[in-house]
Amino acid sequence: MGLFKNEAVAKGSPFRSGALKTESDVVEVVFDWVFWYNNDRLHSSLDHQTPEEFERAYYDEMTGSLPDAAAHKTAA
Repeated sequence: MGLFKNEAVAKGSPFRSGALKTESDVVEVVFDWVFWYNNDRLHSSLDHQTPEEFERAYYDEMTGSLPDAAAHKTAA
């Protein structure tokens, strides 16, 4: 919980635009943080790459390019 608390909920967090007064305020912060964590955050377990960069490098190494489904996902 420390990571989430420090990055998403703490005062001064880039995910907050003010006080968390309503349930929808909390839901918005949680969704924004989860999206950032799963898509844009550098992960040490992925050699300090984003998941998208890691996936692209993996498929480039395995097949020379992204499969069609993944290519459409990253283009959207």
